[in-house]
Amino acid sequence: IFSVSGQEVTPNGVTFNTDGTKMFICGSNGDEVNEYALSTSFDISTASFTTNFSVSAQETAPEDIVFKPDGTKMYIIGRTGDDISQYSLSTAYDISTASYDSVSFDLSAQFEAPTAISLNGDGTKMFTISANTRLMYQYSLSTAFDLSSISYDSVTFALENSAGDPAGMTFNSDGTKMYVADYNTD
Repeated sequence: IFSVSGQEVTPNGVTFNTDGTKMFICGSNGDEVNEYALSTSFDISTASFTTNFSVSAQETAPEDIVFKPDGTKMYIIGRTGDDISQYSLSTAYDISTASYDSVSFDLSAQFEAPTAISLNGDGTKMFTISANTRLMYQYSLSTAFDLSSISYDSVTFALENSAGDPAGMTFNSDGTKMYVADYNTD
């Protein structure tokens, strides 16, 4: 167990860099992304806080965070704006070098209350989950990892039979398995 309460009392999203030496948490209390260094890869018992990056100008209830695999782009999904915001990092996986790209995508035409976001490996597909509709939504990016090129595929997947309040998701490396976390069923 590793407590992040010193930085965030309502953590919602977590992700790691590719080699597991950094962990990132976003939450709706601090409206920020918190970065931690891990002295042993993927071992949270070795984590220590390093810095944070505020996203409050774009989102006051961030729910999830995902990075481009090379760490130069970061995406935040949130409930307040019902949107996804895109950021650039001049140094990979170093949020102290992050800046808002002035690019966001409004999800409210499809749903409200987004709780999770995921990207496929080549950045041409993006997936979101809504706690309200209990659906997963699929989007395409005509330019990989460029949120300004996103469009809704009119494709959904119903989670209601397995998740009453879906909160998080991820895929395996080749996209043949999907995993969904649920508030209600723990």
